[in-house]
Amino acid sequence: MSKCERIVLASRPAGEPTPANFRLEEFDMPVAGEGELLLRTIWLSLDPYMRGRMSEAASYAQPVAVGAAMEGGTVSEVVASNNPKFAKGDFVMGRTGWQTYSVSNGVGMRKLDPAMGPISTAVGVLGMPGMTAYTGLLDIGQPKEGETVVVAAASGAVGSAVGQIAKIKGARAVGIAGGPEKCAYVKDTLGFDDCLDHRDPDLAAKLKAACPNGIDVYFENVGGAVFEAVFPLLNTFARVPVCGLIAHYNDFDAPPAPKWAGMMMRQVLVKRLTIRGFIVSDFAARHDDFLRDMSAWFRDGKLRHHESVSEGLASAPEAFIGMLKGKNFGKQLVQVGPDNSYDV
Repeated sequence: MSKCERIVLASRPAGEPTPANFRLEEFDMPVAGEGELLLRTIWLSLDPYMRGRMSEAASYAQPVAVGAAMEGGTVSEVVASNNPKFAKGDFVMGRTGWQTYSVSNGVGMRKLDPAMGPISTAVGVLGMPGMTAYTGLLDIGQPKEGETVVVAAASGAVGSAVGQIAKIKGARAVGIAGGPEKCAYVKDTLGFDDCLDHRDPDLAAKLKAACPNGIDVYFENVGGAVFEAVFPLLNTFARVPVCGLIAHYNDFDAPPAPKWAGMMMRQVLVKRLTIRGFIVSDFAARHDDFLRDMSAWFRDGKLRHHESVSEGLASAPEAFIGMLKGKNFGKQLVQVGPDNSYDV
C-alpha cells in the first residue's frame, strides 16, 4: 500500500517554535468512502495564526492537539471522488492540513477555476490572506480618498494587499517592512507612496516625516515597537483594524501592562479612536464581494503578489519558523506536490 506523509504537532513550544515541536510521520494511503473525496495536496499555506494554534491558551479557535496533523489551508487535486459535486481532476481549496493526501466529505471545499489565475492564489491574494486585507481595511479601516493608511508587515501576504487596496480607493499608502529589499519592493513594485524599515533606529522620526498629515488608518499586523511609533501619529477618529500581533506570538509569559497604557487609553478617548480586532471569518458574508473585486483587480493588473515557495512537505517546519522571524518575502507557501493545473 502507498505511503503518505503528514507533519504533526510533537510538543507545544515554550516561546519560539523549534523543529523539535514538529514530527514527520508516514501513514497508509486513505480511501474515499461514500460521499467522500481523496485529495492530493499541491499547495500548503503557512500563516502566522498557526502559531496560536500550537498553544493551549484560550483563543478564537481550538488548538491543534499534540500528535495531530498541523492545521492549514491547502489547494489539492481530486484523485478519486464518490461525491457528485466533485470530479476526478478537479482542483479545490480547503483546510486539509500539513499532509500529502487527505479524505474529505466535500464540506468547506471550494472548486477552483485555473483559468482565473494560478491556483496557488486561492490560499494567497485570492484566498484567506487577501480576504483578510479586503475586509479588515474596507469594513473596519474605511479609508477615504486622500487619507493616509499605514500598513505594518507591508511586504507580507496580508499587508501587501492592504496597501494596494488603499491605493485603489484613492488613499495614500505608507508601508513598514523588514529591510531595504522588502521596502524597495513595496514602493517600486506594489506602488506604495513610501515604505520604512522597522529595524531603523529612527523609525519614529522617519514615520512622522512620511506622514506629515498624521495617520487616518493603521492596519496592525505586528504590535511592539512599530505600534509605539504609529500611535502618537493617529489622527482624531483614526481607525485601527487589528489583524495580528506577530511581534508577540512567541511571548511565553504575559507581560505587565506598559507604563504608557493609561496615557494610551486617554488618547483613545480624546481622539475617539476605533481600535477593533477581527478574524476574517467575521466577514464570511462578504466572500462574494471579495472574490468579485479582488479577482477583477488581479486580472486588471492593479493587484500584485509575491510568493515565497518552500519545496516538499518536510520543509514546512523550517519555512514556518522562518516566516515568524520575517524571513519570507510575500505569501509563504509549501509546494507539497506537482501542480498540474497549467496543463488544463
